[in-house]
Amino acid sequence: MRTHRSVYPLVLSALATALLCALAPLALPLPMTPVPLSLTNLLLLLAVYLLPWRWAELSCLAYLLLGAAGLPVFSGFAGGLGKLAGPTGGYLAGFLLQIPVSGLFLERFRFQKNPLLRRCLHALGLSLGILACYLLGTLWLAFQLKLSFGAALLLGVVPYLPGDAVKIAAAVFLGPALNRTLRRAVENRR
Repeated sequence: MRTHRSVYPLVLSALATALLCALAPLALPLPMTPVPLSLTNLLLLLAVYLLPWRWAELSCLAYLLLGAAGLPVFSGFAGGLGKLAGPTGGYLAGFLLQIPVSGLFLERFRFQKNPLLRRCLHALGLSLGILACYLLGTLWLAFQLKLSFGAALLLGVVPYLPGDAVKIAAAVFLGPALNRTLRRAVENRR
């Protein structure tokens, strides 16, 4: 039983890293900004539902290290330190802020009895996590492109808000269902 509890998050964390590496490169470039549309945020939002936030953080860190080592796992099948140091590097580093902010919030309100209130609190926590990521990313984008913070915000955040709202809503509804399904599958295998 103890081995099962220690292996489960490790395997799930490795799977989350693999999914990030496989799906994050599939990004849609937008003509007016260097920041592409991707599913990376959604994958990270789901990871904090499926894993304790520390394991989700390790998964994201492994993804970033693989990309930094040159594997083409970042948006547009890019990799290397240049991508991390480039205009979108702050958003990539911001993922490491997003996960603990969102994860701690979810852990705090995971067992809220009122389902509607729980979903609202989870949506708030996921939103705060994305805002933390956006803050770091926007500061770095402004520095890299020599823009004001407001101009960088218009370039690197505003176009993505509707999509992120959809991703948050999807995570709030899919995350708990995926978590239950995975846990049942593991319990049935024992």
